[in-house]
Parts: sequence; C-alpha cells; structure tokens
Amino acid sequence: MDRVLVVSSSEKATAAIVSMVREAFPACGQSVVGSGIEARRIAAENNYDAVIINCPLSDEYGNELAELFTESSMASCIMIVKAETADAVSERVEDMGVMVIPKPLSRQLFFQMMKFVNASRRRMLGIQHENIKLHKKLEEIRNVNRAKLALMQYLSFTEQQAHRYLEKQAMDLRITKNEVALKVIKMYEN
Repeated sequence: MDRVLVVSSSEKATAAIVSMVREAFPACGQSVVGSGIEARRIAAENNYDAVIINCPLSDEYGNELAELFTESSMASCIMIVKAETADAVSERVEDMGVMVIPKPLSRQLFFQMMKFVNASRRRMLGIQHENIKLHKKLEEIRNVNRAKLALMQYLSFTEQQAHRYLEKQAMDLRITKNEVALKVIKMYEN
C-alpha cells in the first residue's frame, strides 16, 4: 500500500490511526484531514490506495464520504464507528465494499483489516489489468473483422482470402494484424 488518506475529526484518534498505519506499512505515505469537505477536496487532487474514516466527522457522519470514494475511485474504504452502531452502519455500506471496524479500535483487528484491504486491492488491480488486456484483444478482433468485411465488400475476397491477406501483410510489413486491419479500414471505410 502506497498512499492512505485518514479522515478524522479527533486528534487523539488520528494520531493512533496514523501510528497503526505506519506500523503496518512503514513506507506508506499518509494524508490527514479533519472533515468530509477537506477529504473531498484532497481526493480530487490525489489518488489513494485506502481511505480510513473515523466516524463521526465534524461536518457529517462519514457514510456519504465512504460511498463517494467507493464509487469514484479505486481506493478501498474503512469506516471506524462506535461499537453500538457498527452492525447498522455495516449493513448500509457493505454492498459498496466498505469495511467497518467497531470502536474502541483493536490494534490486532485494525492490522488484520489493513492486510485484508491490501490483499484485496492487489487482487482487484490484477483483475482490472486483465480486463484491460481483454478489452484490447476484443478491439483487435473487431478491427480484423471490420477489415475482412471491407476486403470482402470492396475487393470481392472470400473470408479466407481476406484473412490470409491480413496475415501475409502483417508478416511482410512486420507489423501486427491489428495494424494492418486499421490501415485497411482507413483505406476502404473513408
């Protein structure tokens, strides 16, 4: 974990949370703000791996802020709430992927939660990377199919001839089939 945003109106709680984050991830950079408004402002300017919200804040409770972070960023979100409200808050925010930790804050539970958040974030980033690769591959397949269709339509190639043409051009020009397909599309679809 590289960057963590701590949102807390209590100086004592802030110091404890920052200390535990440093202990769990010594190389992790932290930003600390005291209100939801400040958190929104700083989040617009920076990306964070995790956001820890010590509820309630001075200007709001914190669940709206947690919802904002989970919807608009890739940051994992942890809310620290009073033990008597932890179950109710958890029911409201768990579908968004927000973790809830009851107060008083247990060092061991906090470390476990941070390790879990870090592991799930890595997994999510791996899935996101795989998703990007699959979208790129799908786009290449679409381009090749559009190029084959153009060759079939304008040069009366069969599908096999169009496919062979794209492959041969790619080999001869030492470029990818996608690059050949894009050239064909540009030539015949404009």
